[in-house]
Order: sequence, then structure tokens, then C-alpha cells
Amino acid sequence: MYVRRNIRWHVIWQFAWKSVLFFTVYSFLVCLTYRLGFHSLDIPWQPVATLGIAVSFYIGFKNNGAYDRFWEGRKLWGGIVNYSRTWAVQTLEFITSVVDAPDVQAPPATGEELSVRHRRIVYRQIAWCNSLRLALRRQPGLWDEQVAPFLEPEESERLRNRQNPPAHLLRQQAADLRVLREERGLLNDFQHVNMMQSLEELFNLQGGCERIKNTPFPRQYAYFSYVFVWLFSLLLPLGLIGEFARMGPDHIWLTIPFSVLVSWVFNTMEVVGHTSENPFENEMNDVPMTAICRTIEIDLREMLGETELPPKLAPIDDILY
Repeated sequence: MYVRRNIRWHVIWQFAWKSVLFFTVYSFLVCLTYRLGFHSLDIPWQPVATLGIAVSFYIGFKNNGAYDRFWEGRKLWGGIVNYSRTWAVQTLEFITSVVDAPDVQAPPATGEELSVRHRRIVYRQIAWCNSLRLALRRQPGLWDEQVAPFLEPEESERLRNRQNPPAHLLRQQAADLRVLREERGLLNDFQHVNMMQSLEELFNLQGGCERIKNTPFPRQYAYFSYVFVWLFSLLLPLGLIGEFARMGPDHIWLTIPFSVLVSWVFNTMEVVGHTSENPFENEMNDVPMTAICRTIEIDLREMLGETELPPKLAPIDDILY
């Protein structure tokens, strides 16, 4: 996610230079051909202007839909932050040494046992966040570096090659809750239900992210937006050259800067929509899931009482990943 208030010119140029170069050369060739006497290139301006209005409405419709996908993705990850904190609080405050189940014959849990259980469950939540991020970005090769450190070695090896590791991590959380309630008596029914509801909400948030990831932006909108922008841009100098020619024979060269400027504006609007279609691709304008996962890790580990915490991630070249 680009975080600087104003986009630097070198970033704008990075996205614009190819189209600007093409439209400059194309407009120059149109003007040169017209100057050599091929005045049949001149077409009326009115249909070109009408096409431009239609294309602008179409691009606006597409960009609204693309932004909705980005904003929904950001809201889903905001929910992941909130429910991760809720899960950690429930783990620390519900799982205590008090045995609430009278039919469970188990010795009271020691402080060390509780600490181990708390850490395992909370760390598994951190692992789930990172695993979901890697699944959305199609980066399974980073499992050893960014997920395995938060899991026990046996569990990490067992889950890493599953088709959907995040879902199995939540499944393991539910299995641990069952053991805590039925075998250890460290959760009563009310607490167990509340924590299962938190897991259900985490499943819903994961499903929402997977829905965006696995359902591409409708190609009929994305593709024809691209076609219409280029069609308008190619016709633009043909419509402008006659208008400038009426001002004088030397004014036809003004077609180049004006057609390039208008074409760049339309092409930029198309690029803005295109780069917002898939918010989980680890690109410049996507949801900063890595930074969000680091924030979750810091918050949850601090709730466990840890003091040696990793630093928050800072933007790299004004981009927060």
C-alpha cells in the first residue's frame, strides 16, 4: 500500500512512460502524414468526444468496482486484527487453573502448564495469520521462515503440505479447546461456546478473503475497459488534428501534446482500476498484509508478557507491504 501523501513523479513515470512514448510517436506520425497532404485522416471531433464521454463513464464504473474489492479486503483484514486480539484475550482470561467441570477428574493446572498452553494457542493464531497471508499471495515457499517458528515442529510438518493450511490451523485450535473442556476442565461450556464463536468468525474472515482471491474481477468489464481506452486514444489525434488545422497550418503540431495529455489521463484511470482489482497480490496498491501480520504478532506476544518483540514494519520506498 502506497502511504506517501503525494505520489512521487518517478513512480508516476514508471507506470506512464510506455504509453506516453507510444502516443507521442503515434501522434507525431499522424501529424506528419497530415502535413504531407493526406487530409483524409481528419475525422469529425463530435463522435470522438462522444466516445470519450462514454469511455469515461465506463472506466468510472470499473474503478468503483475495483476499489470496492480493495476496501472489502482491507475491512476483512481489519476484522482479522480485531478477532486475533479477542482470541488472545479469551485464551488468557478463560483458560485458568480453576476446574469448572465437576465430572472431570484432573489435577489443577500448574502455572507452567497454563503458560505453555497459552503460548501454544496464541502462537498458533499468529501462525494462522501468516499462513493465510502466504496462501492469498501464493507464497508457500516462505512457510519455514514466517509460519513454522510459531508452531511446534511436528505440527508444522504435518500442516505445511495441506491444501488449505489456515483452515487446518483453526481446526487444531478447536481440537485444543475440546481437550481443555472435556479432559482438563479448564473451560466451562459458556467459555467454550464463546471461543468457538471466535473461531467461526475467523473462518468467515478467511472465507471472505478467499472469495476475493478466487473470484477475479469480471473480465468483461476489465478487458473492454482496456479496449475502449485504447480505441479512444487512437482516434483522439485524428479528431484533434482538424480542429488545430483550422487555427493555421503550423498549429497541427499542437495535436501531439494535447492528444498525449488526454490519452495519458484516460490510460492512468484504466491503470488505477487495473491495479486495484486484486488486493492480495503483494503489489504497490494492495492490502499491506505483511505489516498487519506483524502488528498482530506484536500485540499478541505483548499480551503474553513478552518483552523482546519484533519492530513494526516500515514502508520501503513509500510502500507498506
